[in-house]
Amino acid sequence: MDTQNENKEQTTISAPKQVKKAAEDQSYGAIVKRQFKKNRPAVWSLRFIILIVVIGLFADFLAYDKPLMCKYEGKTYFPLMNEYLVALGGSMPQELNNIVDWKSTNFDYAIWAPIPYGQSETDFANANYVSPTAKQNVKSKRWWHWLGTDEIGRDVMSGMIHGTRIAMMVGVVSMSIASIIGIFMGAMAGYFGDEKLKASFSSIILFFLALPLAYFYGFQLRSYAIAEAFADSLFGALAQILLGLAIFIAILVLANLVSKLIDKIFKLKASINVPIDIIVSRSIEILISVPRLLLIMSIVAIAKPSIMLVMVIIGATSWTGIARFTRGELLRVRNLEYIEAAQSLGYSEWRTIFRHAIPNSLAPVLIAIAFGVAGAILTESFLSFLGIGVEAEVATWGKLLSLARKNFSAWWLALAPGFAIFITVTIYNLMGEGLTDALDPRLKQ
Repeated sequence: MDTQNENKEQTTISAPKQVKKAAEDQSYGAIVKRQFKKNRPAVWSLRFIILIVVIGLFADFLAYDKPLMCKYEGKTYFPLMNEYLVALGGSMPQELNNIVDWKSTNFDYAIWAPIPYGQSETDFANANYVSPTAKQNVKSKRWWHWLGTDEIGRDVMSGMIHGTRIAMMVGVVSMSIASIIGIFMGAMAGYFGDEKLKASFSSIILFFLALPLAYFYGFQLRSYAIAEAFADSLFGALAQILLGLAIFIAILVLANLVSKLIDKIFKLKASINVPIDIIVSRSIEILISVPRLLLIMSIVAIAKPSIMLVMVIIGATSWTGIARFTRGELLRVRNLEYIEAAQSLGYSEWRTIFRHAIPNSLAPVLIAIAFGVAGAILTESFLSFLGIGVEAEVATWGKLLSLARKNFSAWWLALAPGFAIFITVTIYNLMGEGLTDALDPRLKQ
């Protein structure tokens, strides 16, 4: 009898946990996750993307022309970390500055990267297109060029690894820019329509005056520093991009504060109706009517070569699809109960948009972003193949592929970057299709 009571009590205690688990299993996120896992190509694509991200993040540790760690004249040094410190304003130890040929230096001990060559380092002993299968003039297999060399002796494997970082950064940064613009513009158009958004005349004027200034001081004026950071390390590049974004936002916020101060001083209370839906919709139609690739090539060809400029232009011309998805979702959710509840509680329109409307409208946007990353990588590779838009010292897949045009017998220069571009674009498209199926409400099971 006591055993039956104990079992009954345990069942009673575990019942709420079972109900909670059953509810979690039927949540939207759990359904999407289950549906995505059913798509095996999409799951493997996600795993490959994670691998690409890891290679990009640790490119300097995988292919580097100096030891990662060494002991020289009785002292231990970390040359790669010292270079990171130099990029942040530090200095290299004088003993390391005196080293001319790192590979011929007699260290007490040294730990080298798996590929002991930098992206722009030249090995003159193996110049003039050395095949990966041909005899190479190296001391041992440790110094072998596993994907061969180009005309002046640069290691193709090292270029491929550092090109992975550029491809990842182009895809992520450009689509981050496109997402910020597209989600903001689409949300404004979908939520406010043509009648709900009102602004003072001074705020509109100052916004359009501050926008080019924000871009100039945030990115254009600092393009050389950003380009140098990309050549040095990924972390330095991220720091420079975040600093530029902070300057950009700070200038726009400052312009908004100045407009409020002007309105307060001159007591300008009149506001005008902004037909934001018409403005955004017509802007999208104008932008998609212009051949995107031709527009990017025209801007990049006349501007100073910069990988940052390429990412900004790709992002600034890729937001239209995201904006249309966001606009459609905001048109649907702006009259739902939770939006009306937020408004009845006295929340501001901006809080309602960014805390409630946009987070519940991002599912279709993820699909557009996944396909957009693939398109951004392909566009950058095409521009690099033509030799425009990217600095000469930066290794990219498209630039490596263009080297094969000089010598058609150097098959490895076409095979390695061509295969990398094909695989990367394919897996992003497969993941986009997987997200499309997983987020489709008709497929929830």
